[in-house]
Amino acid sequence: MVVVRSIVFNVLAFALTLLMGVGAFPVRWFLHQWALPYARLWSRLVLWLFGRICGVRLQVSGLENLPASGPALIASQHQSAFDTLVWMLLLARPCYVMKGELKRIPLLGPMLVLTGMMPVERAAGAKALRLLLQGTDKAVQDSRQIIIFPEGTRTLPGEHVDLKPGIAAMSNHTGLPVIPVATNSGLFWGRNAFVKRPGVLHVAIGAAIEPARRGQLLAGIEQSWRQLEQGWVSQSGQ
Repeated sequence: MVVVRSIVFNVLAFALTLLMGVGAFPVRWFLHQWALPYARLWSRLVLWLFGRICGVRLQVSGLENLPASGPALIASQHQSAFDTLVWMLLLARPCYVMKGELKRIPLLGPMLVLTGMMPVERAAGAKALRLLLQGTDKAVQDSRQIIIFPEGTRTLPGEHVDLKPGIAAMSNHTGLPVIPVATNSGLFWGRNAFVKRPGVLHVAIGAAIEPARRGQLLAGIEQSWRQLEQGWVSQSGQ
């Protein structure tokens, strides 16, 4: 049954993405102001299919730690494509820091740029950091909530990798605190996995961490992630 549900979801999600990708041409050409709402609608529909077809229930905790409005800097774990969609539902004006190669994907790439996402060419070295901070300044001026995945790539649930320093540079450059977010999304929508599994998918939002030296800030993010993970582990053990 899990495999059948996964097939249905993958087929419908692909068809929806293709349909809305083609339907985005008028937005790209004439209605730029609708780019972000259109992307949010696509994300909402994909995640609705994911929940209904695959039997996944989303449980978000710590919403009170997000600002009601204005700019924010969110450091999220990254285990799944789910993580690149869910903030479209949770934030008013999300802005993802994303791999530069994504903007070259047909249909999807131009919309990502138009919605104000922040592509970064990671191979560009020091120039990449300068562009990241320039993009951060623009996002803050536009009152966007910036989502960055400090692990740099999708990881397995429970896997620990060294965090990239960009998040510390962004926090110290802007003076914004960092809001840590832990998730177990990889258990249900795995990295490059065709099969999607049912269960309770947690997104846990922690208390903001004030700007600090790079090593101290990165350690604080990791420590907060571990504490947030213990929250749903404790719930499941009750």
